[in-house]
Amino acid sequence: MNNQTVLIKKYTDRRLYDTSASRYVTLEDIAGMVRKGIDVEVRDRRSGKDVTSITLTQIIVEDARDRESTLPLQLLREIIRASDRAGHDFISWYLTSTLELYQKAQEKVRTGIVDAKTAVSAPFDFVRGLLAGQTWPPTSAPNPPASPANDSVEVETLRRRVEELEARLAKVNKPAKPARRAPRRKRSKN
Repeated sequence: MNNQTVLIKKYTDRRLYDTSASRYVTLEDIAGMVRKGIDVEVRDRRSGKDVTSITLTQIIVEDARDRESTLPLQLLREIIRASDRAGHDFISWYLTSTLELYQKAQEKVRTGIVDAKTAVSAPFDFVRGLLAGQTWPPTSAPNPPASPANDSVEVETLRRRVEELEARLAKVNKPAKPARRAPRRKRSKN
């Protein structure tokens, strides 16, 4: 995410002016900036009052007009009911906390995807770690750069390890031989 903040001035005729790009923008332009991770601050040109919340709410309302899915009705009702300061503060805290949890979950997913890509791009390291009982990605120092000699040694080591594991598995899965019975004694006719 970008840490830059773009200052937008809102004029009395509802026009919005992006001071960093020196041009007029629309609510859709501001929505695009927010989606890109750019922090936007909207100020009333005359009073200097921060009207960012109002502007972002307008974007949400405009977006809801174009789509069938909007915020859940129960949430909208609770926001309206929270007209007192304590209720408003609680709902703001709750939504902020929920959003932070959502962002952390997204980051975990992104990290998992990066780890999976790393496992695919370095399969020998991945298999070596699995055979050694390590988790992926390894937390130790990085391995020395790959070379054909290192790769052939790794392949041979992996091949021997796989053969050992197959032999162990064959012993475990081998059916037990039936116990030998002692030979029967012949009865004498005496």
